[in-house]
Amino acid sequence: METKTSNEQLFKILIEEGFSKGDVTVFDKHTSQDFVEHQYGFSPPGIEGVKNAIKSLHRAFTDFSMVIEDMVINDNTVWGRMTARGTQTGQFGPMPPTGKTFEITVIDIMLFNDAKLIEHWGVPDRLGLMEQLGMKPPPRFIMKLMSLSR
Repeated sequence: METKTSNEQLFKILIEEGFSKGDVTVFDKHTSQDFVEHQYGFSPPGIEGVKNAIKSLHRAFTDFSMVIEDMVINDNTVWGRMTARGTQTGQFGPMPPTGKTFEITVIDIMLFNDAKLIEHWGVPDRLGLMEQLGMKPPPRFIMKLMSLSR
């Protein structure tokens, strides 16, 4: 008799096996056909965009990892705070390899139904990542943007 995987176990599988180790096949097994992705920038939208993003991360940061620091489970929703780390050994967007390391906080929220992931919201500290890799915009540009918002 097969036992149902808990939402906490599913979250851990998707983060540890999928994101951290780069095994995107776990998404094929544990994601609903009606899956909705809410994180900005995944292309194409949906599960293929998530898998493409993971593959891209592992190409740019061959030692990429995510460690679950905290989790909160409420019915079918799991919130997690992770630490993501890596060394840029490959092309990352417009930036050629730098050899620089990063460590950022990532917040993920996953909604499950019938032991399948049905929605995901991801909030990585993209600014922290860009700053640590040397991709931050010049301060003058930031100040100009701030003056426009007043």
